[in-house]
Amino acid sequence: MSASPRLQTLSDILRRSAQRLPGKTAVICGDTRWTYAEFDALVSRLAAGMARHGVAQGTRVAVLARNSHGFAAMRFALARLGAVLVPINFMLKADEVAYILRHAGAPFLATDTDLAPLAREAALRDTAVESFIWLPSEESSAPAAGMLSFDDLAACQDPPPEAPLQSTDLLQIVYTSGTESSPKGAMLTHDAVLWQYVSCVIDAEIAEHDLALHALPLYHCAQLDVFFGPAVYVGSTNIITAKPTPDNLLALMARHRITSFFAPPTVWIALLRSPLFDQTDLSALAKGYYGASIMPVQVLKELAARLPRVRLWNLYGQTEIAPLATLLRPEDQLRKPGSCGRPCLNVETRVVDDAMRDIGEGEVGEIVHRSPHLMLGYFHDEERTRASFEGGWFHSGDLATVDAEGYITVVDRKKDMIKTGGENVASREVEETIYRLPQVSEVAVVGLPDPKWVEAVTAVIVVKAGEQLSEAQVIAHCQANMAHFKSPKRVVFTEALPKNPSGKLLKRQLRQDLNQA
Repeated sequence: MSASPRLQTLSDILRRSAQRLPGKTAVICGDTRWTYAEFDALVSRLAAGMARHGVAQGTRVAVLARNSHGFAAMRFALARLGAVLVPINFMLKADEVAYILRHAGAPFLATDTDLAPLAREAALRDTAVESFIWLPSEESSAPAAGMLSFDDLAACQDPPPEAPLQSTDLLQIVYTSGTESSPKGAMLTHDAVLWQYVSCVIDAEIAEHDLALHALPLYHCAQLDVFFGPAVYVGSTNIITAKPTPDNLLALMARHRITSFFAPPTVWIALLRSPLFDQTDLSALAKGYYGASIMPVQVLKELAARLPRVRLWNLYGQTEIAPLATLLRPEDQLRKPGSCGRPCLNVETRVVDDAMRDIGEGEVGEIVHRSPHLMLGYFHDEERTRASFEGGWFHSGDLATVDAEGYITVVDRKKDMIKTGGENVASREVEETIYRLPQVSEVAVVGLPDPKWVEAVTAVIVVKAGEQLSEAQVIAHCQANMAHFKSPKRVVFTEALPKNPSGKLLKRQLRQDLNQA
């Protein structure tokens, strides 16, 4: 079937940028440098090479890799085939990776040399993985043995197969942790992601003249689809790195005259605390973005003072909405500190009570959305899909207030999600891991304010009578059984947890008590 004359998929935006700006630098990563014409041509060859080995429209391909030009090319090559991207957090343990591979039913797994051992270990744990694809890294690396090589695949001279793609076809399944111990796979179409790109381009002012630094993991929907994708859409120059350390980031900013940069508050704080910060020429930096967590007001004021020429945006959303939902614009940063702003261009957002009525000023309700950005639902999970769209709106699970001007401020997470260092941690998952310790009678896990992590995973434990348990034992147990970012940064021992008369745990009170201690 020939392509539709109205075709609008993720693959098309790269082809159009290559036609408009063939000689412009598209991607810089380590020693690799591609123009838009080179990037587009390589993506077509890579797609054709993968097609030879059985990747087709609808095939789910998992990617477990650090940031690289290889990751960037793979993202667009899969879209060109109509295959489905399943990005995986490389900080997960083998069992956690295996769950996603198994649930997604991915027969292909792309990885890099450093992560190849984790990829192989996870794939062996009752998954559908049949073939591995090796991706190059930012720094020179040798292909992993027994894997299809990126370089070999990209040497294919066949034209990529012409798939009968529709904008409503599935583009990616992005797994997000909820309060449940098992992650959920948000199904996002080409349409959803591209409508979100339009919102990003207009409201976050992503522009062709940007020199953008992409340093946060591309497996994360914020870096991938709020910044990298829209930047390719408009034809920006993109510097990709896998090393979000202050020394590396500051050096890249100075060397490439970076004008646009996104990071969670933890990374911005690390930059400010670096002894190299004041020695680095950041005069080209014009646009700064943060999200994943609320920026502490004092840090926001420090950024404004030390980078007075940089305009700042706060971006808020969820994986399920591709992920941008609201934003706080530069002119409102100091006027509305702590707020996540107002809905972006293609999103309707309300804050409602349990009866779906709009709350009054100063009241607390749940954030709900309607938007073409939204997911189709959760992969192989009709029950949680139905619950998330109850009442005809998507339920974010975040609690918030709305002021007289319509600015939204998140005050809590309805399902006890903790956002630490830009990563989502489900408190229940940590609790269930800690409950495996035989000395534990009760445990509650909450997020507490922290100068480095913004929110620190904190475990509050009641030890069984006659038993002994130390903080070090708890942390070691967690680190052995789950990703380190999920493990508690602090453990508090107590005689009892606060509960209401019916026995329900009062986590909000617990947080308040700990903050006052």
